[in-house]
Amino acid sequence: MSRQSNIFFRKPTTNPYRIFLLLVFILGGIWLIRQVELGNIQRPFLPTPTPTRVAKSYALEGDAQFEAGKLEAAITAYQEATRVDPANSEVWAKLARIQTYSSVQLTTDDQQRERLQEGLASINKAVELAPDDSTVHAIRAFVLDWNANSILFGTEQAADYLLEAEQEAVRALQLDNQNTLALAYYAEILVDAQKWSQGEQYINQAVEQDDTLMDVHRVNAYVLESLGQYNQAIQEYDKALAISPNLTFLYLRAGANYRRLAFDSPNGETRTQLYENSLEYFAKAARLNEQLGILDPIPYLSISKTYSQEGEFFIAARNVQRALEIDPSNADIYGQLGIIYFKSRNYEGSIPALKCTIRGCTAEESCEGRGGCGPNDTPASVIGLDLTPNTVVYYYTYGSVLAALSRPKENNCEEAMAVMSEVRADYSDDRDIMGIVQAGEAICQSLNE
Repeated sequence: MSRQSNIFFRKPTTNPYRIFLLLVFILGGIWLIRQVELGNIQRPFLPTPTPTRVAKSYALEGDAQFEAGKLEAAITAYQEATRVDPANSEVWAKLARIQTYSSVQLTTDDQQRERLQEGLASINKAVELAPDDSTVHAIRAFVLDWNANSILFGTEQAADYLLEAEQEAVRALQLDNQNTLALAYYAEILVDAQKWSQGEQYINQAVEQDDTLMDVHRVNAYVLESLGQYNQAIQEYDKALAISPNLTFLYLRAGANYRRLAFDSPNGETRTQLYENSLEYFAKAARLNEQLGILDPIPYLSISKTYSQEGEFFIAARNVQRALEIDPSNADIYGQLGIIYFKSRNYEGSIPALKCTIRGCTAEESCEGRGGCGPNDTPASVIGLDLTPNTVVYYYTYGSVLAALSRPKENNCEEAMAVMSEVRADYSDDRDIMGIVQAGEAICQSLNE
């Protein structure tokens, strides 16, 4: 072929730029496939994931559960809201308020102490996030006031909490002197600080400013209670119930006021009617819990206390036993049953019940402690309660019964003296308690002579 043929047929040559681009595309494709396999890149046209619930949604659920009287469910919803939006001070504050109110549905010191401290932790977080929010400070005042319980936290700590609660209420009102919740909570704190006239002034301001809030009527009832105006207190609890009809603790407080009126009444017929009113409110609380699916022993314990006050010990014991069906490992409830047995002169029956309270008992022993397990009872091991102002009555009653029923051939004095020794160590300055202790000790000493 001649050299001229190359004019129309050029010899192929290699283009380095084209090769580079091809390598880039190949490597890019390999990387893309690898990322899809690792899950770092979603495949196209996949269905969109379920959207995450926002904090407001959980908060609305929490509000609905609270108004329905389901406080534990309300707490769970608000805890989810704080998880989704941990920087939301309003959510933390509302959680703290509900946690604090829910403490009244718990029966033992440990349970109440733990829940109140949870509420305090929540409101502290809210203040950290919103240090200049009046409502946050108002709720913190409320939470601190309910933590100011000398039985749960000791006299010194309770006094510190109460002082801090008063300071928080003042701070809330400095930030907004028209804050109705701050006025109401400050009134409650002032009453707890034994400043009754000031408390009355502040709650009156709150009522005049906004009487549509449950908290305002609840605190007003509490102030009236502290002043001995039990009829007016009941009316305020009824107003609170008209706003929040599913909160069982409001029924329990109204019932307790009727019971107090009955106890003070000199007229037999009036007293009976007042007791009936008391039982009606407690029964409403129990029925409401059943409707809501809430297992709460407290209404039955309130019913029991009322019947016990009337001297109706058999039906009082049955209601405590119903409470134990709900909460069979609760040592305090065994103690209440033991006291009822003691008052009804069933001394032998009081011993296993009080033993469960003080020393604890096995699941099998718990049935004996409640007077036998029926078809609705669940045997459960029980952990005994420490000696506190709330439990000392169980201790000295147990020791007294053990001593009183001791005989030379059936001598329970070793345990009786051990219990009495514990009581003596902590309550040597209480004349009434020491009188009981000394009587039991004297019985045991006479047996050993």
